[in-house]
Amino acid sequence: MKMIVAYVRPEAFEPIREDLLAAGFPSLTIDEVKGSGRQRGVTERYRGSQLTINLRPKLKIECVVETDQVSLVTETILRHARTGDVGDGKIFVLPVEQAIRVRTGESGQEVLQSHESEEVPA
Repeated sequence: MKMIVAYVRPEAFEPIREDLLAAGFPSLTIDEVKGSGRQRGVTERYRGSQLTINLRPKLKIECVVETDQVSLVTETILRHARTGDVGDGKIFVLPVEQAIRVRTGESGQEVLQSHESEEVPA
């Protein structure tokens, strides 16, 4: 099992979510985060003063999938998040040793929420 952690621009999220849902990956965790990298800050004027905002808003997407599904999920994220500009984000793939469903105590790959696309409720 692998955990995919992606930091993307907020406007890229909805197309990513729709494609992952259609591909059978309904379970995502989303956090609104701020960060800095190669993308420079934005200078704005507020009440006559210049203000530089160095932390840019991003969405952090987390998804745990089977190892053989990593490329499908990462390619889906790349397809919608890549604009070619600095600040598009990053994707990290991390190993997951174990997954346990709290409600039932089940463990292993059966707790992952991947489904055939026709099984996912609309």
